[in-house]
Amino acid sequence: MSELLAGPIADRHAALGASFAEFGGWNMPVSYAGTVAEHTAVREAVAIFDVSHLGKALVSGPGAAEFVNSTLTNDLGKIVPGKAQYTLCCNSSGGVVDDLITYLVSDDEVFLVPNAANTAAVVAQMSAVAPEQISITDQHREFAVFAVQGPRSPEVLAGLGLPADMEYMAFADAELSTADGNKSVRVCRTGYTGERGYEILPRWDDAGAVFDVLLEAITAAGGQAAGLGARDTLRTEMGYALHGHELSPEITPVQARSSWAVGWDKPSFFGRDALFAEKEAGPARRLYGLKATGRGVPRADCPVRLGDTQIGVVTSGTFSPTLKQGIALALLDTASGVAKGDQVILDVRGRDLPCEVVIPPFVPSHV
Repeated sequence: MSELLAGPIADRHAALGASFAEFGGWNMPVSYAGTVAEHTAVREAVAIFDVSHLGKALVSGPGAAEFVNSTLTNDLGKIVPGKAQYTLCCNSSGGVVDDLITYLVSDDEVFLVPNAANTAAVVAQMSAVAPEQISITDQHREFAVFAVQGPRSPEVLAGLGLPADMEYMAFADAELSTADGNKSVRVCRTGYTGERGYEILPRWDDAGAVFDVLLEAITAAGGQAAGLGARDTLRTEMGYALHGHELSPEITPVQARSSWAVGWDKPSFFGRDALFAEKEAGPARRLYGLKATGRGVPRADCPVRLGDTQIGVVTSGTFSPTLKQGIALALLDTASGVAKGDQVILDVRGRDLPCEVVIPPFVPSHV
């Protein structure tokens, strides 16, 4: 077994009393003060996540944006430089190699933020079809990523002289004053929690100094550091897909209710023919939300029954700190005729857990 990778500020997480676990090949902080407290901080105040494990890659050269648009699903032509976009890298059968954020810097420069474990696969797939003038560079360890999330996040950034009054998915480059001098950062109004928030990208070697300043300001605003546990409960409440669960090389965006991230009018992108065929025929399964109506917590891989017939499987399950009940995301067979409002049964380790079928999100978005 290969040694787990460490982010740039593992020492600071340890000093804060974090518990750690493996995620995508990285040793990640799971919790500091407790998942529920960290979750609540994001919903009610502000918190900071270290997500430096996320991949980073640069596509550059004449026509870089046009090239990216011909490979990834979403239509990059719908945004302008200074905006970011959620998109998907699919395989020939329409399955999702990865979901990622593209930062459109200029016609000749696009910055990509894929998931940690999938960065190499995305870079390889794009490199295989890139024309000679296009360069695709893996920059995984050149930048850190900190997510500052919660209703008080704008005041935290503004108080530090960082751009906060931006449209959703806009980004800007800025300077942050730290104890180690001014540091260059890229600030994007994005996140994975459903709350107003930002993702801040400093240079990898500047991560410690930047984190210290951000955490001090967040603590002063009534917030705290948050880990992977709260990140998962927050995104599940929003119905946001996690690669390897709601999206995978075997799960398409049509099945995962991510068709909004597909530029159906574009002439080309990876997996286009397969996705068009599936869209026309209708998917054999589709993602739904499940809200427990009995006592119990759904978990990934729990079978889902309608009556006595298994009609699907849970992809993610957790206890919702906001709703104070069990919630889940599940892929359900469309042939079953299951619909919003129906009652289904989860098999949670041999015990039946009744659930109501819903359409995510489970809680309102405030992005």
